Amino acid sequence: MVSTELAQERRYVEELYARLDALRLEARTALERVRRDDVGGNHQSRSERDAYARLYEDRIAQLDEVDDRLAFGRLELSDGDDSDDGSPFRYIGRIGLRDEQLKPILLDWRVPQAAAFYQATAATPLGARARRHLITEGRVVTRIDDEIFDSELLVEQADSLQGEAALLAALTGQRTGRMSDIVATIQAEQDRIIRSDLGGVLVVQGGPGTGKTAVALHRAAYLLYSHRERLASSGVLVVGPSRAFLQYIEAVLPSLGETGVVVSSVGGLYSGLEAVHDDAPETARVKGAAEMAGLIKRAVRSRQRVPLEAIDLDINGERLTLEPGLIASAMNRAWETRKPHNEARVVFVKSALNQLSRLLAEQLRSHGNTVDDADQAVLREDLRTSHDVVVALNTAWLPLTPEKLLQDLYARPQWLASLTPQWSNEKRALLRRDRDAVFTISDVPLLDEAAELLGEYNAQNAALKREEKLQKKRDIENAENAIRNMQVEGLVHAEDLAAGFAERSVRGTTAEQAAADRTWTYGHIVVDEAQELSPMQWRVLARRCPLRSFTVVGDMAQASAAASARSWQDAVHPLVGASPLGERWRLEELTVNYRTPAQIAAVAEAMAEKNQLPITRATAVRESEWPVSTTIVELRPSDRPVDPEALGDAVITVIEDDRDIDDRGTVAVIAPEATVGALYPALSESFGRDIGLGAQGLNRAIAVLTAQDAKGLEFDAVVVVDPDGILAESSRGASGLYVAMTRPTQRLHLVRPS
Repeated sequence: MVSTELAQERRYVEELYARLDALRLEARTALERVRRDDVGGNHQSRSERDAYARLYEDRIAQLDEVDDRLAFGRLELSDGDDSDDGSPFRYIGRIGLRDEQLKPILLDWRVPQAAAFYQATAATPLGARARRHLITEGRVVTRIDDEIFDSELLVEQADSLQGEAALLAALTGQRTGRMSDIVATIQAEQDRIIRSDLGGVLVVQGGPGTGKTAVALHRAAYLLYSHRERLASSGVLVVGPSRAFLQYIEAVLPSLGETGVVVSSVGGLYSGLEAVHDDAPETARVKGAAEMAGLIKRAVRSRQRVPLEAIDLDINGERLTLEPGLIASAMNRAWETRKPHNEARVVFVKSALNQLSRLLAEQLRSHGNTVDDADQAVLREDLRTSHDVVVALNTAWLPLTPEKLLQDLYARPQWLASLTPQWSNEKRALLRRDRDAVFTISDVPLLDEAAELLGEYNAQNAALKREEKLQKKRDIENAENAIRNMQVEGLVHAEDLAAGFAERSVRGTTAEQAAADRTWTYGHIVVDEAQELSPMQWRVLARRCPLRSFTVVGDMAQASAAASARSWQDAVHPLVGASPLGERWRLEELTVNYRTPAQIAAVAEAMAEKNQLPITRATAVRESEWPVSTTIVELRPSDRPVDPEALGDAVITVIEDDRDIDDRGTVAVIAPEATVGALYPALSESFGRDIGLGAQGLNRAIAVLTAQDAKGLEFDAVVVVDPDGILAESSRGASGLYVAMTRPTQRLHLVRPS
């Protein structure tokens, strides 16, 4: 019976792949035809050609991305709930497919008709008699697992697999260092959250292993599909805690059918910079505090200074006195515009030059010279190019870059002291550094805050941006005309078509344009490991989404960053102000631990409770066959504080023993930050190319990481080195250790110095 069913499913999936290949060929043929078309020199015709070429290119990219596990499920419907073609079956996959007669043969997992695949239970079958999971390798179905909801069908198929067999198979499968697509194993609790309303701030709280990251990524894909008109031109931003995390999830969204999402670490939120290292916890706490916004604002304003006394200017041999009142008047004109510093400076300079040119003209007339209106332009140019005038105006109102402002703030202690009279000397000293120091992750929101207050560095860039906005408006109008002319209303959106026009100076997908533009505002933002964000980082994200449409995912018990919040109410304050729960933000909790074996979860939770972490209780759905192991390493007095080399042999032995159990899975060695760098060389000698350090280690069978690096990741086995050392690293050390202990899907090993 099973073998017959398996053969039938194989034939059906083969037909789906045949249709996928046919659609791919059609798109490539159409693309070649469009590229060959000679449309002449007409601007609109060329725009239409290039736009349709872009649409075909995007379609080909989407069809290429979904080749692996194209179909992963089937619903068998009850009487009266048959699908459009009269069959009782609905097949579920990464994208939707129709046959040549336009009958649906595969449902996109995001459409409402597919919801029962995730939400149906025996108690609430939602019109389904059974759910079948299709397990594939390449393009071949290798196994089928059935869950039966109808008692009559249960009698008929008593020999079929039941329960959560497919889910458990996915959870016990080996990790590859990349997050595998788990769209087939999204369960009812997760699916309800994924499909919840777009508006407002949704906070998803869940302990380790509850599928928070899966929910975050699938929600991004679902929202792009379900709200395409709103999000196609603005895009969705997905923010993760580190580059290692982004590397881990990088293939997931394309495999779900979406290629238009911007994915960024918190260190990459400032355009043109990818910060990978952070400050010491004490410094990061100061930089992440909300009061830094006020400091940056005062620093910018302090660069707008009225001179205390009159200044003598030499204008081509003519002496002219610049009074402080003239500067103050020009500044008032600039402040009235409420523009950022650099953009308001243009108004300031123009006003100051106008006043100075009138003064110069009056002074020249008093000397007997004839000066008429036609000479005013010459006088203005003389003033604009005068060295004395340039120095005086720049001293009063200097154009600035965010980088220069922050470098000066850190490198000039007297200036910092004048801006922070209430701070202690010790607190100011935490910000002290040389001008050429590399910017850190905690500097990113400060740079962005400064950029918001400073504006464009020169008028040419601002004018270019204005022209691009006008050109976008013209492109959309051209697209609307093209759609009417080609009679494809309802099939193509004007914004999508306009995005492909090739006449603009800068081209690219919505995601590419958004990633390159610091001022871009998104339609929705998804934040994973959100408990780590500082108030200043939240301010950056608030600017990126004025509509305040957010999915915020995390676990407060895992908050280890120095400047992170203590509660979700505090964390989302920059987004919703003092709004209470249920007004502008809502909270959902994930309560089922799919990843972590019960015995590992119990040990981790006991440690968390001992250290008074506010953990979210979750039910582990499985156990592994290996108990948590502890290795005690006897150290000599000379090995104190803990010498990584003294631990090396013990760690090597533990890894070798674990590889004897399974030499194909992944292993993470998680140690205190001070230990990682010294421990790695010893391990590298033993394991060679099989081992890697940090984010690069995710490409290897064995990765050596800090607890911070390991956030959001999962491995078959984890070796936690010196747990007490991780605890003592910072005031949030218990959270770091909790993270480390909950990364494994199979085995946890603790290596403790005595």
